[in-house]
Amino acid sequence: MHSTDASVKGGYERELHDILFTMTGGKSVLIIEDDADIANLVAINLRDMGLDPEIVSDGESGASKATGGEYALVILDLMLPKLDGIEVCKAIRRERSKLPILMLTAKSEEFDKVLGLELGADDYVTKPFGVRELMARIKALLRRAEGSGEEKGLSGEGEHHRVGNISIDTGARRVLVGGIHVELTAKEFDLLALFMKNPGRAFSRSQLLDIVWGYSFEGYDHTVNSHINRLRNKIEADPADPVYLHTVWGVGYRFNDPAEESG
Repeated sequence: MHSTDASVKGGYERELHDILFTMTGGKSVLIIEDDADIANLVAINLRDMGLDPEIVSDGESGASKATGGEYALVILDLMLPKLDGIEVCKAIRRERSKLPILMLTAKSEEFDKVLGLELGADDYVTKPFGVRELMARIKALLRRAEGSGEEKGLSGEGEHHRVGNISIDTGARRVLVGGIHVELTAKEFDLLALFMKNPGRAFSRSQLLDIVWGYSFEGYDHTVNSHINRLRNKIEADPADPVYLHTVWGVGYRFNDPAEESG
């Protein structure tokens, strides 16, 4: 009787997994992590979400797979054998500018954490992490990576905005600066889209985390700050003296329209 019950339960679980796998489009997630316990824990929870995880335990293999395969997300540990997470992140960004990267870091890796974000990681989670928080980050990254951003008003088919010499097509997710195409990551694009649709409005870091990343947790200001710095490097003539992306001290950031100032 008990074996029959277990068999029935197992059938339900497989059926539920198949349904979730279909609902999520069968997305593959690459886990680059040399700690087998952590990698397996993440993989189990990804499968529960209907995703298809693949585990790689060293940086060289991880970089090769991430740049050559089709993945919806890369979960990347910083401390890896053969090639560290920073170098893996750089290799991925050279080939795959829009592939979401979630870094796993230790509390002692503050410098590498910031450097990873500067080099193109979309987000990070500090070890030891809670599974619920990690899954919330993964869901938010996957939702944003689908490219629409419509649920938060970040994008919309056929919308065009122009401020100064910056123009943005939210439907095609294309940005021109001075008529030249600029390649942005998914999060950089969503930040710029939000700012350009709301020129002059000041957003706090918590608001930006909530709107663009889909969550708000204490202690993750580095995520916003690093993305703002990267965005400035791509759209500003002089990132040290920005024309568009202004810091509002004690608050956060706002997007400036030079025409309003001159007018």
